[in-house]
Amino acid sequence: MNYQDEFRDRELVAGLAERIRLLTLGMERPLTFMEVCGTHTMAIYQYGLRTLLPPQVRLISGPGCPVCVTPNDYLDRAVALARLPDVTIATFGDMLRVPGSRSSLMEERAKGADIRIVYSPLDAVALATKNPERRVVFLGVGFETTAPAIAGSILTARSKGVTNYFVLAAHKTIPGPMALLSADPELAIDGYLCPAHVSAIIGADAYLPLAERGIPCVVTGFEPADVLQGVELLVRQVKEGRHQVENQYRRVVSREGNRKAQEIIRQLFVPADAAWRGMGILPGSGLVIAPEFREYDAQAMIPVTVEPPVEHPGCRCGEILRGKVSPFDCPLFGGLCTPETPVGACMVSSEGTCAAAYKYGR
Repeated sequence: MNYQDEFRDRELVAGLAERIRLLTLGMERPLTFMEVCGTHTMAIYQYGLRTLLPPQVRLISGPGCPVCVTPNDYLDRAVALARLPDVTIATFGDMLRVPGSRSSLMEERAKGADIRIVYSPLDAVALATKNPERRVVFLGVGFETTAPAIAGSILTARSKGVTNYFVLAAHKTIPGPMALLSADPELAIDGYLCPAHVSAIIGADAYLPLAERGIPCVVTGFEPADVLQGVELLVRQVKEGRHQVENQYRRVVSREGNRKAQEIIRQLFVPADAAWRGMGILPGSGLVIAPEFREYDAQAMIPVTVEPPVEHPGCRCGEILRGKVSPFDCPLFGGLCTPETPVGACMVSSEGTCAAAYKYGR
């Protein structure tokens, strides 16, 4: 049995589910916990973990997918850049099919735009090196997890004297929206399953301000036993009247996080207000390229006209990202909006709540 299989053991998972059931016996009110990691969302749907929980425990999905929370105006700018004759767009594959206001990168590529799928920001730097006559723009979308790699690509470009490499930055940081959603009386969140990938970078202590405000937090891994043990720890905190940060995922996440990754983020980026799909502008929740590296900032260095953004009628992505509704509440889900013909970003990314619900939840 390999290390992964140990966390998928049926007997172990069933035992954790029974412990949660026993903990909730006699509870006067239901408990609502939110996960804010797309990989958690996918695992919860894939393994049917909601069906193992007692009725007193409700799991809702939050803004854990970086592609999904990226607003239309960013996608519209990427489309406008792709239409410039000397620009090559480099991006991870899940951005290709996300619909903007009027088009997508997939549609623009079909019309002849030079749009390349890469597997690393360094691939985009290599692309710029091989094509000095073109301006190569990498779409820098992600949370704290991907920011260090993109920061490293800018440092690599500078060290090699590559002057035709740019980043269209749209990085966001997770603690801000978690604080916002925890204060929403309609959601009434009793605790968070904190994102594991992000926590590996920022550390478990990053959630201490939430705990100090009375919100239990547990950093947990992605396997069924990880998630259920995280839920158990949250239930225990609520039952015992505690609000702390507990780290179930100690095999990967430390209290302080990855100091080197944090340092390169501080070197290359500065905090800024950022627009989140469904949540509007959140102060200090974004990362923009630092002034010392402005020559690599696509938004600053490549002027382009971008039409005002519009939203797709009927799409409830914004509400889904805030945990207000489930994908099954959206009138487009599974009909007009499918992974093959997505209307909203939540149906495109492999970490999107709608994509997970469509693949496993029906």
